[in-house]
Amino acid sequence: MGEIISYPVFKGLQKPLEFMGIRGKFIYYAAATFLLGFIGFLVFNILWGFFAGLIALVAIAGTGIISIFIKQRLGLHAKKRYKGYLYYIGLFDY
Repeated sequence: MGEIISYPVFKGLQKPLEFMGIRGKFIYYAAATFLLGFIGFLVFNILWGFFAGLIALVAIAGTGIISIFIKQRLGLHAKKRYKGYLYYIGLFDY
C-alpha cells in the first residue's frame, strides 16, 4: 500500500553550466559573439563579397572567443585585481 517512490537526483546542480569549455554567463556571450559574427558576415558579403564576409566572420568570432576565454580565466564574477599597494587613510578615526 505505502510503496516509497525514489527519484534519481542530479548531483551537479551547484556547478555552473558548461558547454565546450565555456562556463556560466560566458555561454550567452559566446552565442552573442557568433550571432554578431554571422550578421557581420551577411553585411560584408552583401556589400563587398564572400571573401570580405568570411574575413569579417573570422575576425569578429575570433576576437570574441579569445576575449571570452581571457575573461573566463579571471573568474565567473567581476573582480578588481589591484596591482601594487593600497593605502587606507583614516580607517580607524572616530
